[in-house]
Amino acid sequence: MLEVESTLKRFRDYVIQQSRSNLTKGNKNSSKELYNSIKGEIVTENNFSIVGFTMVDYGIYQDKGVSGKLKKYNTPYSYKSKMPPAKAFDKWIVKKGIAPRNAKGEFQNRKSLQYAIARSVFLNGIKPSLFFTKPFEAGYKKYIDTDLIKAFGQDVETMVDYNLKDIK
Repeated sequence: MLEVESTLKRFRDYVIQQSRSNLTKGNKNSSKELYNSIKGEIVTENNFSIVGFTMVDYGIYQDKGVSGKLKKYNTPYSYKSKMPPAKAFDKWIVKKGIAPRNAKGEFQNRKSLQYAIARSVFLNGIKPSLFFTKPFEAGYKKYIDTDLIKAFGQDVETMVDYNLKDIK
């Protein structure tokens, strides 16, 4: 099953590379936490292989989006009554360079800005970026729908040839 495994590895690597690229292009890579957390693993058991992907929990919300109270998106996730915690935006504010500073250039209290951003996210939601979904679907078409069938055929042919040599 060498060809099948090779095809699954190419699929996994393609999805990871394209997802990371989409995060960077989409300006959603300020902390690199989500970028670095995207991983893929091929698990094989009893001649059956699956490819699994993992990332930090909030990655699904960046990918699929979240509907706000006022702005709706085509997503299963939505804010209903609780705002996201304002503190969650503290490091993001600093990394984006929008933290308030005084005349001397020293950081000032960010609590009001944190609250304003949290309220905006609560009302307007998070627009779906599909940074993972698009590469997964494209990779599936490219590698699983076409190459995997060919790879399986090549592996079966190799196994038959190998077994025929043993019989002779």
